Amino acid sequence: MLDQGNRTAILLLRRQGHSIRAIAKALHVCRDTVREVLRAGNPEVPECPRPEKAEAHREEILELLPKCKGNLVRVHERLLDQGAALSYQALTGFCRRHGIGSAPPSISGSYEFQPGEEMQHDTSPHRVRIGDRTLLAQDASLVLCHSRMLFHQYYPTFNRFWCKVFLTEALEFFGGACARCMIDNTHVVVQQGTGAAMIAVPEMAAFGERFGFVFRAHALGHANRSARVERPFDFIENNFLAGREFKDFQDLNRQAREWCEKVNATRKRSLQASPRELFLQERLQLRALPIHVPTVYQLHHRIVDGEGFINVQGNRYSVPYILVGRQLEVRETKDRIEVYEGPREVAAHAKVIAALNQRVVEPSHRPRRGEGRSKLASPPEEVELLATEPELKDYVMAFRARQPGRYLRMLRRLQAMVRDYPRAPLLMAVRVATTYGLFDLDRLDRLVLKHVARDYFVLDVAGELIPEEEPHEG
Repeated sequence: MLDQGNRTAILLLRRQGHSIRAIAKALHVCRDTVREVLRAGNPEVPECPRPEKAEAHREEILELLPKCKGNLVRVHERLLDQGAALSYQALTGFCRRHGIGSAPPSISGSYEFQPGEEMQHDTSPHRVRIGDRTLLAQDASLVLCHSRMLFHQYYPTFNRFWCKVFLTEALEFFGGACARCMIDNTHVVVQQGTGAAMIAVPEMAAFGERFGFVFRAHALGHANRSARVERPFDFIENNFLAGREFKDFQDLNRQAREWCEKVNATRKRSLQASPRELFLQERLQLRALPIHVPTVYQLHHRIVDGEGFINVQGNRYSVPYILVGRQLEVRETKDRIEVYEGPREVAAHAKVIAALNQRVVEPSHRPRRGEGRSKLASPPEEVELLATEPELKDYVMAFRARQPGRYLRMLRRLQAMVRDYPRAPLLMAVRVATTYGLFDLDRLDRLVLKHVARDYFVLDVAGELIPEEEPHEG
């Protein structure tokens, strides 16, 4: 059947005086077709009525559709059982043309962003070949919406710590931040609410304030709102990761940064420019970075074990052996473990990523042969306790001989009692415990409290506190 354009051409050529033979030859159609169009006298394509086989079963289809939960396969089977003679294609075509069982397609819109107005952030899990293993890593991505500049990195997991690490690196890569960061409703940033009612976690809100932007979340189910960052994930997985292997996460992220540089410099047909070229305009509108960007770290407190190690994220890191039993402050950064005693750094290690039960030992943290502390030497806690209260020596020695495995715990508990309780009732309770061989620290604690209540609080028969008499004058 001729389309409307050819029909219009036939009528136009006829008005110009051309013969039917010439028109048919010019348009490569037969003369009967030309005569048919000339008889109709208008370029409109005539309707071709075709009987709908499913039209006779419209009522049955409308009745069966909810019963079959919208499944047209089951509707077709039920119609055949009732004696209908139509194919599955005839049924689906009829339903599609008449809007039965499906909502009509909706028109999708588009978003336009001014330079520096918005950036979008999201994550996606990808399988990555690192060494001889295939790991499930989290790909974090940030895109500037106007220029389409892209930056992405991989992490073993993704929480608030890694989120702040990534955003800091991304903003340093771009040299600034947009006024708004659009996210999905992730618990990493969201404290409560969704969409426009979203309230960010104070920690993340303060992080955004430091760089001059605010977090915003799109409505639930409205993923098109963050399409600038959603769309590149498939490209990353099927282009960047295709055929690549990596030594470790450092090598993975180094190659990811180089790939971003290459992609951002590639001309895009939809933009009629490269993201790097558009970024020259957007860069002027970005919020400038603060003059000092502090290192992102996660704070832990650890007690050094008997072997001179601290445990962070399932791996053990050495510290100087003289700090055994001390509580230290540990700062976990992106690639380092830094250990502090008060304000002073006492150890630093390269961080182990994507592995467990690893030991990282610095040789200088171990004593030289013959310089280590003797196993017979007293621990620092014992020396400090007996220097403070020498009369506890008999109880301490008896406890050490009786329960050596709980010795350090007992020393720390006694140190706390010396700090918290009056001296006289404490010594009295310890003498009783030594005499009767009481080495249960909870019973010792109750014994001290009993002496404190008896000697320091005078009660009458009813249990009321008797106030002290005021001194008489004269």
